[in-house]
Amino acid sequence: MNGVYYRWVLIIACSLSIGSLIAFSEILFSKKIDSYLPDSSKISQFSRPGTITLLSTNGQIIQKIGPVSREKITSENMPLIIRKAFIAAEDRRFFDHNGVDFWSISRALRNNLIKRDVQEGGSTITQQLARIVFLNQDRTLARKLKEAALAYKIERQLDKEEILEQYLNNVYLGSSAYGIADAAWIYFSKETKQLTLDEIALIAGLAPAPSLYSPLINPSLAIQRRTIVLNRMYRENFISKDQLSRALNKPLELNPSTPKYFNSLAPFFSSWVLKKLPLLLTQEQLEIGGLIIRTSLNLKWQEHAKEVINQQTKENIEGAIVSIEPKTGFIRTLVGGKDFKGNEFNRATQAMRSPGSTFKIFTYAAALNKGIEPGDIFEDSQTCWNGYCPKNFDGRYLGRVSLYESFNLSINTIAVQLLDKVGFDAVIDLANSLGVGHASELGKYHSLAIGAFEETVLNMTAAYAAVTNRGVYIPPSSIEEIQGPNKKIIWPKSINNKQGIKVLEPNIADTLNWMLQGVVIDGTGKAAALQDRPVAGKTGTSEGARDVWFIGSIPQLTTSVWFGKDNNQKTANSSIKAALSWKKFMEKIIEDFQAIQFTNTSLINSRWEARQGI
Repeated sequence: MNGVYYRWVLIIACSLSIGSLIAFSEILFSKKIDSYLPDSSKISQFSRPGTITLLSTNGQIIQKIGPVSREKITSENMPLIIRKAFIAAEDRRFFDHNGVDFWSISRALRNNLIKRDVQEGGSTITQQLARIVFLNQDRTLARKLKEAALAYKIERQLDKEEILEQYLNNVYLGSSAYGIADAAWIYFSKETKQLTLDEIALIAGLAPAPSLYSPLINPSLAIQRRTIVLNRMYRENFISKDQLSRALNKPLELNPSTPKYFNSLAPFFSSWVLKKLPLLLTQEQLEIGGLIIRTSLNLKWQEHAKEVINQQTKENIEGAIVSIEPKTGFIRTLVGGKDFKGNEFNRATQAMRSPGSTFKIFTYAAALNKGIEPGDIFEDSQTCWNGYCPKNFDGRYLGRVSLYESFNLSINTIAVQLLDKVGFDAVIDLANSLGVGHASELGKYHSLAIGAFEETVLNMTAAYAAVTNRGVYIPPSSIEEIQGPNKKIIWPKSINNKQGIKVLEPNIADTLNWMLQGVVIDGTGKAAALQDRPVAGKTGTSEGARDVWFIGSIPQLTTSVWFGKDNNQKTANSSIKAALSWKKFMEKIIEDFQAIQFTNTSLINSRWEARQGI
């Protein structure tokens, strides 16, 4: 008896030891395999190659580009019937297996042998998720083995609800729909919670061959797949016989919509940003994708700017608005025309237009640099320089006028006198230092003084922003930060926070800002005046009113408004229209700014009034 007892004790002990050894070996083996496999935690941060998301300065989505899930639904907000539909359609034993379902594989193999065709797959939802995130669609044994290993690892690291949530948000469902929320919108223009049973079953049936079964391409095949899914749901007791009957008899009622965020909310701006990305990122970074671009755009202001342009551009007149934050160089609005769909040409960044009298700021700044004072007197009269005889806009000549008065009234003859006095190099070098005259070289001719050359609205705005910033030029920037995959910062804000270039002494810039305020108070820019706010600005009109401008600033923002025709023909406009449009735009956004004064301009004005005996 004792011998039998000890024999059983020995057998049990050996069994436990062997079992423990096997279990321990399995753990070591699993850990060894896991060490060669990707971390499942990365699934929640998954993004497909080449995807880019553009965000406004407050985090609002401007546009999503590439094969990206445009909207995701959390597990708690995912309707239960949707989860049941996909489980019935793709993996009815989802809650019973550990990532790989050998029973389903055997069944699929048997059915495929009977039909002598590959008509069923045995992949679980977990395997499909592994394939979506970590693998490709190659039908090789190596890929299938790796897929199975990944599925086991995913099941060990994530719970079933997490796996199902990630699958439903990332599975491709045809017609550029990545995930259930995208499919609901693209096929039916609905949120997921609004979908009916027949619509849910149709979408769930798309996963095996989304391009083939898409109801927008093959509606009859899509209905056949819907029938299969509904019958599977009934067999799994997910729906009643009455629900089955009603859903089977429902006609296909599609209501297609463009994918959310497919079209940009600011197309002129976003298209320009995308062209800039290859200058900031490597080709590899762009191909890997998963990029989140935090742009400088204020979408609320952008909408107001578009409204103004659309209201003021009748028939074949075009317009552009650009706003730049002087202290940072960030572009807060950029509208390059009235209709991006009709014409993608960007008049803010691509169009080279004559700046007219807005160029005079460089001529007068060069004069102030040479020691000429606002109170110095000049003679406004008909004069010629090497055959060039400038005329004033209204055809009048006022005789003796101060530098300040000539700037207020935008007198052409005085501007040319100043250019002749300080020299071409002084004016051109200053303009170049403020970002103007690089795309189109500034020639040494006297008409340069009154804007007889071409420049973009963006570059002119940046130059004026530098004056507002007390002479410090910061190149305009449209990007605040770029995040790569796993939200890793690959273009930090600190790059944009670098120190600007000091072009003008602060006292010169302060004097210019004071003179620009005078233009708005009692000069050509009166139409831009804001109640209880200081405005510094300048009008500009090219010959024949082919271009009309107003570039104006409050201390925190510089904005340019331009109108003209793409074919450069004459218009019946005037710079007053541009100034009024600037005012309409600013009145819509002014509440977002604290009322402050330009630095030292009140002191300069007091000295001026004392000198004038006012």
